[in-house]
Amino acid sequence: MRGSEPDSRDPATRPTRIHVVSDVHGNTEALARAGDGADALICLGDLVLFLDYADHSRGIFPDLFGKENADRIVALRTARRYDEARAFGRELWAGRDRNTEILGAVRKQYAELFAAFPTPTYATYGNVDVPTLWPEYARPGTTVLDGERVEIGGRVFGFVGGGLKTPMNTPYEISDEEYAAKVEALGPVDVLCSHIPPEVPELTYDTVARRFERGSTALLEAIRATRPRYALFGHVHQPLVRRMRIGTTECVNVGHFASTGTPWALTW
Repeated sequence: MRGSEPDSRDPATRPTRIHVVSDVHGNTEALARAGDGADALICLGDLVLFLDYADHSRGIFPDLFGKENADRIVALRTARRYDEARAFGRELWAGRDRNTEILGAVRKQYAELFAAFPTPTYATYGNVDVPTLWPEYARPGTTVLDGERVEIGGRVFGFVGGGLKTPMNTPYEISDEEYAAKVEALGPVDVLCSHIPPEVPELTYDTVARRFERGSTALLEAIRATRPRYALFGHVHQPLVRRMRIGTTECVNVGHFASTGTPWALTW
């Protein structure tokens, strides 16, 4: 849902409205409007655009190596020929300072994206983000949370950032054990916010990529045990199912913000 105009009624009586985005992937223009009409914005990560699988001319990779090479790397990854994709990547990076060039490009994106965040914003990391850089760009009014809780409008929100280990080897992938520890640290919450979904086939299958993305069994177990009102997440760009119930919990993929430019709205 797109944000509505600010409510002119007494703030003590009007509803609380939160906008939620995930998988921003460089869509700075829409991000700057994402908090319009809301009391706060929540961002569930993946700010960086490394390579746009829908438009291979966009992102850090084609900026460095050109669209033809981006076409090839996408074809290899889509065919799950990950070893060949990694070998091809090593060829392209031969003689270049990979870390310096990528971090420079990420810093440029972060400078623009963090400047677009409204106040207040509550954000956690996606699997393609670089957490060590966030303190340099998070301004006053942007709160970064990972394995932590915060109260918004009288409800408790818990945040778990990052993704789990995959052959893609994206920047912020961690072990199942480390991820589960962050989930456990939250305890019971009203709204469970994460980048990746709980481990449910309908929520983890991408209908365009035609593969299962990694979901978290720890998130699924927490949902069953603590029964939050909502579990909000992104990561899977074209899921088989965007919304389903697990017990009393409404599980919602808030959408691929890079392509829709529209936040998901929660009002109470």
